[in-house]
Formats: sequence, structure tokens, C-alpha cells
Amino acid sequence: MAVKRMDNVGIVVEDLDAAIEFFVELGLNLEGRMPIEGDWAGRVTGLHGQRVEIAMMRTPDGHSRLELSRFDAPAIASDHRKAPVNSLGYLRVMFTVDNIDNTLVRIGKLGASVVAEVVDYQDIYRLCYIRGPEGILIGLAQELRQ
Repeated sequence: MAVKRMDNVGIVVEDLDAAIEFFVELGLNLEGRMPIEGDWAGRVTGLHGQRVEIAMMRTPDGHSRLELSRFDAPAIASDHRKAPVNSLGYLRVMFTVDNIDNTLVRIGKLGASVVAEVVDYQDIYRLCYIRGPEGILIGLAQELRQ
């Protein structure tokens, strides 16, 4: 077996503080925050001269992490935040929540909005996509059978 486990999913943002606030309200825990720069970092990413600040967020179950990154250098190359759901490449991250309606109220105060509507899937899940901070696409799922 080559893969041991998934370590994290990365999302690049402009406003790191607002993204942290949003994901904390969603229920993730801030593990740490730090600058990343130096020759070694550019050798990993191929972005020589990079200066980035990251915040590592962990899900409450302790199994998954989300790495939020704000690049100071080099300049942002492209912007996919408003891409529709049928775009190629990374699209969204999905979280299971206890109560989708309460979650939407809480994160709505931070600017999140439902993309289309909340739907029931065969009495198994209630699902929706939301646009979070900076238009990031996020899926929410509430398990109905537990």
C-alpha cells in the first residue's frame, strides 16, 4: 500500500483571518499558524521566492485537516473561486454536520450562502453546496439515518 492516509486538503485564500474564523464557526479547530518561506519551500512547490502564511485546521474527529494558505509572493497566478461545479480540477471539500439548518444560520452570519438549495437524498442525507469565504465551494451533508 503506497498511501498511508490523507494528510490535508489545501485552499489558497486572500484573507486568512476571515477564512480561519469561518472554518472555526463551521466546527474545525485551529491547530497552528505559521509563515512558510525559504529555498526548501520553493523546491517543493516550484514557486521560488515564495512567502506564504498557513493555518492548519483539524476536524473535530481528529482524522482530517484543512490547510489554509495566503501567498504574499509570488503573485496569485489564477482564481478558481467562482468556478461552477462542473469545472476541472479541485472543486470542493465536503463536511458532515449534525444539523444543516443550524449550521447554515451560523455560517450565514459570516457571509456563506447556499448555491442552489438544501435537498434530501433518499432519506439518507440532507445535502447542499455553499459558497464560503471568498466564494470557496463547500459541501455540507447531514446524515439522516444514524
